[in-house]
Amino acid sequence: MEPLAARRSVTAIDLPGFGKSPPLDGEVSVQTLADALAQFLWEHELIGTDAAGSSIGARLLLELASRGGVLGSVISMGPGGFWVGWERILFAASAWLSRRLARNLQFAMPSLIAHEWSRRLLLAQFSVQPAALPPSMVLEEMRSYASARSFEAVLHALLRQPAQGTDAGRLPKPLVIGWGRLDRICPPRQATRALQLFPGAQLHWFERCGHFPHWDAPEETTRLILEATAD
Repeated sequence: MEPLAARRSVTAIDLPGFGKSPPLDGEVSVQTLADALAQFLWEHELIGTDAAGSSIGARLLLELASRGGVLGSVISMGPGGFWVGWERILFAASAWLSRRLARNLQFAMPSLIAHEWSRRLLLAQFSVQPAALPPSMVLEEMRSYASARSFEAVLHALLRQPAQGTDAGRLPKPLVIGWGRLDRICPPRQATRALQLFPGAQLHWFERCGHFPHWDAPEETTRLILEATAD
């Protein structure tokens, strides 16, 4: 956030049911989540804003990009929705197990994240270098993960609704899809399927990086976002 805010005006959004945002009323789906995000942008005069997101946020940005006219440049990092067969099970099991650990171990979390070995155990699925992550950031992430009221609903929505593509070459601004070479949540082979659904998109590989590029490669992530939003 800080290096981006030094060069851009940055708005950070809590998705519905995450952080301090209330859950959606009624059906929770990729479409209704994207509707809520688009409504937020409209109400705050942010239509056409460049947008970057990872994981669930990245998937929602692709949904909005496919609609056209909502966002400017899009940087979507490690999006879900491109799995087949056992990959869907892997995604669901990893997310569910991590959520259970985060919730059940909240009482001991400050002590756990203080040690490199325990950070490796907690975050091995998401990061290739969890021991190097700042303990304060890990604690904030684990508390947010445990308290997200719409986690299960959004997880189920992602699993039952595969991504719907569009010709990114016809979009007025760049669409960049970023992928960690060592992503254990959404295996790298899924990047090929993403490009097939979004022809014309730019693919950026994060070398030696897991599911969250902003964790494992923060400087590279910042550069990518700044380059994609240079105009």
